[in-house]
Amino acid sequence: MKTSIIIPSRLTSSRLSEKALVDIFGVSLIMRVYNQALKSRLADEVIIATDHERIFDHVLQQGAKVVMTSSEHKSGTDRIAEVAHDLNSSIIINVQGDEPIINPKQIDELIILMKSEHVDIGTQCQRIYNDESLFDFNVVKVVKDINDKALYFSRQAIPANRDLGFVHWLEKSTYYRHIGLYGFKMKALMEITKLPSSVYEKTESLEQLRWLENGYNIYCKETQHHSIGVDTEEDLENVKKYIFKETFH
Repeated sequence: MKTSIIIPSRLTSSRLSEKALVDIFGVSLIMRVYNQALKSRLADEVIIATDHERIFDHVLQQGAKVVMTSSEHKSGTDRIAEVAHDLNSSIIINVQGDEPIINPKQIDELIILMKSEHVDIGTQCQRIYNDESLFDFNVVKVVKDINDKALYFSRQAIPANRDLGFVHWLEKSTYYRHIGLYGFKMKALMEITKLPSSVYEKTESLEQLRWLENGYNIYCKETQHHSIGVDTEEDLENVKKYIFKETFH
């Protein structure tokens, strides 16, 4: 089963200007994501999908595979679908374009999940261990069944403990944060990008709820690998500290 990793990348960012091209010790953020994805042992190719000439020209000069896409896409999923449409691949992996230290082993875990015949959409999660993350609306939570099939994604802490105060929830229940790394079988990817926006999706601003509302199964496996998504200057500084420690110490 041919597997393609596609990395959607936009120049504009509401909280960190032109973050895709920001320099991290001589290498741009987007090229660090690309280079990490190249280390996957199970993927056959890595492609950057962008709608901006500056990113396109930059990564092309670095020798990376890149495809120019429409600027009308509302999500990274739509952007990768445009690129995937012209590929002869069975599995598409969507690696976020702001994960410069993503572990290639984490990507391979998802590819292994996607090779299962019954899995059309796959993603990952991690255990939540602190109240700050549990009650942070920016941290997306997921509940799943005994077979790792997602039941619901929410910005709220789920499940709710009816009879306990908030400070005791982590003591009594297991909570997971959703990791925004996705795998798709080609057929499913082409189908879900044609679906209209749904009620829960609009309410929570989470596109994966559109897929659930339309009857698609999303399998969600726990991973022990940790990464740092870069959305703010603080995130960027944390990434730089990590890379400096790993490279120069």
